[in-house]
Amino acid sequence: ASTHTTIPIPVCALCNRVSAVLQAPCCGKLYVCRLCHDAEENHQMDRFKVREVQCSACLTVQQTQQTCQQCHLLFGEYYCDICHLFDKDKKQYHCQPCGICRIGPREKYFHCEKCNLCLAQDLQGNHKCVENVSRQNCPVCMEDIHTSRIGAHVLPCGHLLHKTCFDDMIRTGAYRCPLCMHSACDMQNHWKEIDKEIAQSPMPTEYQGAMVKIMCNDCQAHCTVPFHVLGMKCTSCGSYNTAQDGGLIQLQQPEQNMEPQQHDQQ
Repeated sequence: ASTHTTIPIPVCALCNRVSAVLQAPCCGKLYVCRLCHDAEENHQMDRFKVREVQCSACLTVQQTQQTCQQCHLLFGEYYCDICHLFDKDKKQYHCQPCGICRIGPREKYFHCEKCNLCLAQDLQGNHKCVENVSRQNCPVCMEDIHTSRIGAHVLPCGHLLHKTCFDDMIRTGAYRCPLCMHSACDMQNHWKEIDKEIAQSPMPTEYQGAMVKIMCNDCQAHCTVPFHVLGMKCTSCGSYNTAQDGGLIQLQQPEQNMEPQQHDQQ
C-alpha cells in the first residue's frame, strides 16, 4: 500500500521571520529569505554561501549567527549554520546526506542511503528503494521534489510524487504511476468490482472463447487470459492493471446447433 506524507518537507520560513534579513552573496541585496530573492531577481541565491545578515531591530550587519551581536535580539528559535536558516521551532533538523533542513522531529525519520532521502521510520525495511529517487522531478508537474515545500508521496513502486499531484491524479481517475505504470494505490476493492461487472456482462457469442496475451504492470507477469472489453485479469496477481500484447488468439467458433437435413423420400 502507498504511504501518505512519508517524507519530511524541507524547511522554509516563508517570510514569517522578520528579526533578520539575509545579505545575498550573489548581488549584495537584502532579502528576508532566498525565495523572496529568487522571485525578484533573475538569478538564484545560494543559501549555503550566505555570510552576513542584518538585524531588523538595530540594522547591524554582521556574520550569520542566531543572536544579534549588538542588541542581542534572537533571530530565530531554530538556526542552521549550514543552510543559514532562521525560523520558529518546528522540530527541524539538518540532514547531512540530504544537504538541507527538514521538519522533524528527527527521531521520526531515517535517511535511506539508496533512495537518498529521509523517510518515516515505519518505512525502514518496508519500502521499495529507487536510487536517488528524490533527485528526480515530480513526473506530474515536472517540478523539483527534493527541496520542494510541498510534501512528497511515496508510491508502492518506490517513485515519488508531490502529495498535491498525487491527490489530483487520483481525483481524476488516474491510478497508475506515470513512470512505470504500477498501480499507485491499493486497488484490490476495485479489482473485485471489475470481477462482478465481468461476471454480469458476458461477451457476445462470437468473442466467447477468445484469448489474448497480456503483460501485468503490477507484477510484470506475462500470461494468456480470456478477452473481455471491461478488463483482462492477470492470473499471477489478480490485477486488472494489464496491457494487451498482440491480437486475439485461440478464437473458438461456437458450435452451431444444426439439425441434419432430411431428404424427401421418393
